[in-house]
Amino acid sequence: MLSNLKPQAPDKILMLIEEFKADTRQGKIDLGVGVYKNPEGVTPVMRAVKAAEQKIWQDQTTKAYTALSGEAEYRNAMTRMVLGDAPADRLASLASVGGTGAIRQALELARLANPGVTVHVSDPTWPNHLSILKFMGLPFTEYRYFDAETRGVDFEAMKADISKAAKGDLVLLHGCCHNPTGANLSADQWDEIAAILEKSGAIPFIDLAYQGFGDGLEQDAAATRMIAQRLPEVLIAASCSKNFGIYRERTGILLALTENSAARDMTQGSMAFLNRQTFSFPPDHGARIVSTILTDDALAADWRAELEDVRKGMLELREQLASELRNLSGSDRFDFIAHHRGMFSRLGATPEQVQKLKTDAAIYMVGDSRLNIAGLNRDTVPVLARAIVEAGI
Repeated sequence: MLSNLKPQAPDKILMLIEEFKADTRQGKIDLGVGVYKNPEGVTPVMRAVKAAEQKIWQDQTTKAYTALSGEAEYRNAMTRMVLGDAPADRLASLASVGGTGAIRQALELARLANPGVTVHVSDPTWPNHLSILKFMGLPFTEYRYFDAETRGVDFEAMKADISKAAKGDLVLLHGCCHNPTGANLSADQWDEIAAILEKSGAIPFIDLAYQGFGDGLEQDAAATRMIAQRLPEVLIAASCSKNFGIYRERTGILLALTENSAARDMTQGSMAFLNRQTFSFPPDHGARIVSTILTDDALAADWRAELEDVRKGMLELREQLASELRNLSGSDRFDFIAHHRGMFSRLGATPEQVQKLKTDAAIYMVGDSRLNIAGLNRDTVPVLARAIVEAGI
């Protein structure tokens, strides 16, 4: 039987990681892998996470199963962080295996509710969105999003395409820090998107993977909260990998806002059913770290302070890179880097130019020219800027 299996296409980012490891050149720069790194090139364990783990180790008396939907304390704490004062009588929630697991369970839930659902995704989007949709066999269509000329949002095209979504379809939106482009909607543009969805009856499905990495913890949730207040049904997949730095703990949550309490109860039962069919009980350690932090005033304050330092550090790198490129190129065409938010920006380089960066300067980024700002430090920014100009980007 197993000999009938067919080779699967390798993940391009994982291939890039291995290629970077094998490169023996001094001064090589990894801007491909999508994890936060400090100036020393390390993905650190946050202070509050260390303290929470110590508290859990001291206080925990059992490793018994929790609940199919995850511990209520975690789900409630995450709901408050994402949505603030959410209407509890309309809200169902589910602990998941990372943000990716929340995305998968959301799509499974949508298929249960509407077997004919079509998913509308931005062009471009996080590649795993498309990979999961293709593997599940769910129909999807791409809406225009990124303007390759301005490196901003092509908003008129986006509106025109999203307006075509039918009632009961899902429209997948990045809540903040768009991956891979770094180009985000303004508050006014979010209002217009909400109005389009209100009119069509399409359901917003928000991927909130980077809350706290853009304009601040509360600011990054503003668009998601506005959508949740205006639309009768909303799906939200949130991740704790980045803002808590617990990538390997695989901690995420799926939130579902429903039209009424009866629909909430039905949705909660269906979500628990999906966990049971997929992996039974969700992992608890990462979730317990998060709930321990968010329910302790001192730990929460320290976590927010460190997260804000991370956010400001990335903004400083953006501003430094834009300034270096302005000076070296004699042009403001790279100023978009300072305006983008989150870990990523798409340069708008050709695959050949990306290859030239790798060959000539040992600078590694994804083939579509997505670069991870957090892979830089103050010393490597000038190196990258010179290489970008020399590559003719």
